[in-house]
Parts: sequence; C-alpha cells; structure tokens
Amino acid sequence: MKIALIGYGKMGRAIERIAMERGHEIICRIDAGEEKKISSDAFRMADVAIEFTMPAAAVGNYRLALAAGIPVVSGTTGWTAAMPEVKALLEETGGTLFWTSNFSIGVNLFMKINAYAARLFGKFPQYSPSMKEIHHIHKLDHPSGTAITLAEGIMANDPGITAWIEPENGKELPSGVLPIEHEREGEVPGTHIIKWSSPVDAVTLEHKAFSRDGFALGAVMAAEWVHSNPASKGLLGMGQMLGDL
Repeated sequence: MKIALIGYGKMGRAIERIAMERGHEIICRIDAGEEKKISSDAFRMADVAIEFTMPAAAVGNYRLALAAGIPVVSGTTGWTAAMPEVKALLEETGGTLFWTSNFSIGVNLFMKINAYAARLFGKFPQYSPSMKEIHHIHKLDHPSGTAITLAEGIMANDPGITAWIEPENGKELPSGVLPIEHEREGEVPGTHIIKWSSPVDAVTLEHKAFSRDGFALGAVMAAEWVHSNPASKGLLGMGQMLGDL
C-alpha cells in the first residue's frame, strides 16, 4: 500500500516506522507549511493519506485530499464543530474520511467498558462520575477528543448525566453534569481516568498509553482497512473496522 503522510511530527514518524514494518511504502511526506504538496502528482499516487496535524489545519487538509480523490485516515481532534461542513464535503466528493478521536485498540475497548459501566452505575444515583485526562504539553485542545468521546458514552448510557463541563476553581458544579479536568505534562502520550464516586466508596477506570505506537498502529490498521474496503464511503470510524475485524 502506498501511503501519504499529512503531518510529519512525532506521530507522523511513528506511523511511518510502523507502516514500513508492515510492508507499506511512504510516497509523500507533508509537514506544516507544505500543504501545497497535497495537490502534487506524488500525493495523487497514494492509496490512502494518513493525517495527524492541528485542529485549525484539519478540515482544509481533508478538502484538498478529497479533491485529489484520496481517502483520508485522520486522528486530528479539536475540529468537530465543523463536522456538518465535513459531512457535506464527503457527500459532494463521494470520498472517504476515516476519523476517530483515538486509534488505540486498547482505548476503543476501554470506551466499550466505559459505556457498560455507565449503564450499571446509572442505576444507582448515589454514584456520580468524574473524568481527568493528561496529555503532553504540545496538545492544545482540551478536553481531549478521547475524553469527549468517553463523555458522550457516559451520557448515552446514564440518563442522570446530560452534559459535560470543565470545572472552574471555586465554582460549584450543577447537577447532572460530568466534570472533565485536564493536565498538560511533559511528553505524556495520553492518560484517561474515569471515577464513579459515592459517599462510601469509589470505582476507578484508567487507560494509560505508554507510547505513541498504539495510536500509530491503529492508524495504519485503519488505512489498511480503508484500502481493502473501497466500497465503504463517507464518514467511517473504529466501530465499523473493529466490527469487521
């Protein structure tokens, strides 16, 4: 498989290494400020583009790649307010965008555990959930896309939780909301902690990434899946891939 990389930072380099270990070829590398390469002949030779950049750049990158007829696998977060625009773009071009807030297989299993836990704890109103996410200092958006996805899983399964909020010091939390705290520390790849607390005890669920390799492997696996399922169009995600695998 021929892969174009949009974003060639630490994540892009991890994807490159794992893709090559799995027998794939990187035919185009596009770093920040080099977006014009998305219109190049080299880019158009790719089977799939893998995009990990910044929130402000993501939608523009999708637009250029889809205009070139290349399916996109993306893990950039912080842009989803533009989701209606992206869905319209996919319908207009007949293209493919495989997007998830987190490509780690472990995180996606954690999301399923989180949803199941919310169904259980939601039956016992003495328990209330809270969340904390920790990432490296280069991550600008907060809460993380993964934290928001986890929050959506809780809200979908616990009728007592209707919204999430980033708590402010000294302000009391309204009822029925999930507080999400964030920390930015060193080069932490990503940690997500969910706690269900009652007056007498607490239950904690945690996922901790040890490196970027889990995310990179999931992204390459997604690119492989997109390439082997050319009839699958539009907005795709880990649910379809894991269900198929």
